Amino acid sequence: MITIIAAIAKNNALGKDNDLIWYLPADLKRFKNITSGHHILMGRNTFESIGKPLPNRTTIIISRNDKYLKEGCLTTNSLEKAIELAKEDQEIYIIGGAQIYKYAMENKLVDALDITLVHHEFEADVFFPEIDLKIWKEVSREDFKADEKNKFDYSFVSYRKVN
Repeated sequence: MITIIAAIAKNNALGKDNDLIWYLPADLKRFKNITSGHHILMGRNTFESIGKPLPNRTTIIISRNDKYLKEGCLTTNSLEKAIELAKEDQEIYIIGGAQIYKYAMENKLVDALDITLVHHEFEADVFFPEIDLKIWKEVSREDFKADEKNKFDYSFVSYRKVN
């Protein structure tokens, strides 16, 4: 199973200036719980925004620069090669960024979308691709109200590819 995992705003905003726009501890906790013990695939910019390999996960960085290497990470020059490197894992997660998400969805490389939908619009410079409901079926949703730790209403929404 190959899953895209992302937090997106109502206007599909993902980030700005190579950083997250909002801070939702519940989303970060969920991301850690879901991806721990698995391969996480990401573009170079996403890796650099994180700054280091995440604990208890195998980090695979996709970069056009064949000389790009980071200690504790695997590096390759295509999403297909990254998936091949992770093929022994039953649950592979694509964690960003926007170009990688778009490529994965356009080329039908993913089986599922695991989305944290932040119920707010933000100014951004990168956006998540439109989720085409002819291709993706919502299979679960949990809605949450803002609280003292999480400043915005949000939902955890899972989609599966329609066969």
